[in-house]
This record gives sequence, structure tokens and C-alpha cells, in this order.
Amino acid sequence: MSIRLSNPGCSTLFRVFAVSLLSLGILSSAPRASAQSELVPLISGGGGFFTSTNGGNTSYIPTVAPVLAAPLGRNVLIESRANLLEDFFPPGGGKPYDHTHFIGVAYIQADYFVTSHFTVVGGYFITPFGTYNERLAPIWISNLQDAPLINPLGAMGGAALGGQVRGNAYSNSHVSLDYAAYYSGRSSNEQIASQRATGFKFEAYFPKQQLEVGYSFGRVLQGTNTSANGLHVWWTPEKIPLKIRSQYSHGAHSQGYWIETDYRLSKFGGAESPLGRLEPVFRMQQTFRNSAGSDGLPGQDTQRADFGFDYHLPHEVRINTSYARQFSQTGNKNVWETGIVYRFLLPTWKGK
Repeated sequence: MSIRLSNPGCSTLFRVFAVSLLSLGILSSAPRASAQSELVPLISGGGGFFTSTNGGNTSYIPTVAPVLAAPLGRNVLIESRANLLEDFFPPGGGKPYDHTHFIGVAYIQADYFVTSHFTVVGGYFITPFGTYNERLAPIWISNLQDAPLINPLGAMGGAALGGQVRGNAYSNSHVSLDYAAYYSGRSSNEQIASQRATGFKFEAYFPKQQLEVGYSFGRVLQGTNTSANGLHVWWTPEKIPLKIRSQYSHGAHSQGYWIETDYRLSKFGGAESPLGRLEPVFRMQQTFRNSAGSDGLPGQDTQRADFGFDYHLPHEVRINTSYARQFSQTGNKNVWETGIVYRFLLPTWKGK
């Protein structure tokens, strides 16, 4: 979820940062109960500067994405992630660069750990469908700047306002079975927009093969009820610095898939060597339009291939570069993207 503010001046961003600093001050001055002194709230996240040249037009996007994880005792965790960015872009017609502000909350939720196999989540949480939004979307994790084209399918806008249960149903040395199920209510508030919907996700992980297979389902319960199904497969072999991730999704009006692989060259002198810090990335994806409809996917069948190189510098700094070629009946285009990202992590106060 994001809020677009067109040229509102710096006052809005100043208020957001002021509120963030005030919240941090309140947390840092809170009583430190001796029984919970080691349960220290953490501020983490990432900051980055990105450029994107799409069809010949270049945009510059400085971004900050802070994350808060605040434990309340040993059974409750409050967590949230926000996105703050500026987008400087050419408006066309020979005019100078214009810019807009984006301020959004990805999620803000409370987790209650009932048992080691059962967690109750309430609030505004990332919709548990597929893998990209929950695991790969943060800027310090994603290998490529753009999300897969099929990402809107089943995501219900990216986040849901309601309740969720999730956990591990069963595990042994051969397999681990995880589940998640949710129900969300309708909200037209621009801060926490949500659809009335329900869905679930089920995953099976095989540790010896380092293989994960999962199925997702989501259904909108307002307006014209529609459903989406998803299947994902991840393989991360233990002895090879290789990752292969894939997902297929099918919605009411379209379907598609993406396959992404990356290989860290750590076999050449170790992960900290000049060559070992390099990580080539490749993603292939296609979308297919079954019928007319508004679902966030391209209006015509589309193919896209992304080639990238990520370079891991010391102190949690990473440089991302990529080139993509997109093919569609509406026109083919090149997409060039670069970025530098810093991952940060700090406690709000010193614990034992």
C-alpha cells in the first residue's frame, strides 16, 4: 500500500520523520522491566538510491524502508514496515524533471505466539499468497528492482486488514509442513486500503533436497467474486551457491509465471573475494490475457527477460544492475536499472 502525494512540499515528509523520531524516543525511554530487559525492540530495514530507464525515460528514486520489531513479553510481537521515497522523472515535452512523494505502510501487525506451531496475527498484514511479497519484496533482499508481472494476482492489493493464523503443522528430518489462512475486511481508508477476501497458503519443505513446493488460494468476497490460484517451487541446493525460484499464478482474467535464478560466484576465492562478491541474476516471465479485466497485469500477452549483476560490498552494501527486454503487442521496450542499497540494523536501546 502506498500513498502518492503530488508536490506537497517537504512538510509532509517532515511530519512523517518527526512522528517516527517521536515514536523511537518513546520506545527508548520506556521502562526496562528486568524480566524482559533482553527483549529489545529493533529498527532495521534498508535505504537505497535507484535509477530506471524505461523506454528511454530515466527516473531517479531515493528510498528508505524502515522496519520495526518490538516484542511485548515473550508471546507478542509488534512489527511494521514503511516505504518512503521520492520519484524524480521527466514529464516529457522538453520540460525539466518533476517529482512526487510516496509514503506508504507495507504492513503493521501484532503476532501472538500461542504455541510453537500456532501463531495468531491481527492488523494490516502482507497477504499470504505466493512468495514474492512476503519474502523477496524488501529492497535489501530483491535481486531485481521490478516485481514480477504476475505479482498482483492473488495479492489483494498487497496487504489485508483482518486476522490470520499461521505456523508449522508438522516437521521431522524429512519434511516440514507450513500453513497460513486469513480473512480480511473491506476498508476504503487510503492508509490501510483492503478488500473483503479470504485465502490460504500451504507449503512443504524437504530439507535433504533443499526443495520447497507450495500452493496458494485467494478469493475476493466483494463485487464480482473472483478467485486466484498459485503454485511455487524453490530449490536452493546446499553445496552450490545457486537459487532457483519460480511461481505460476492463475486469476479470473489472466495467468502467468516467472522463473528467477541467481548464482553467487563464491566458489572463486570465497564469498569475500573480488569475484566471489559477484552474483549474476536471470529472470524469465510471461503473462497471458484470458479476458478483459482490471487485475494489474498487462492488457496484452507479454514476455520479459531480465539479466542482472548484483555486487555485494562490505558492511551490508550491495550494487544492483540489470537490463530487461519486454515484448508485447502494445510495443517492445528496453528497461535499464541500477541501484545501491544499504541494509541497517540497530537496537533501540542496549539490552543484556
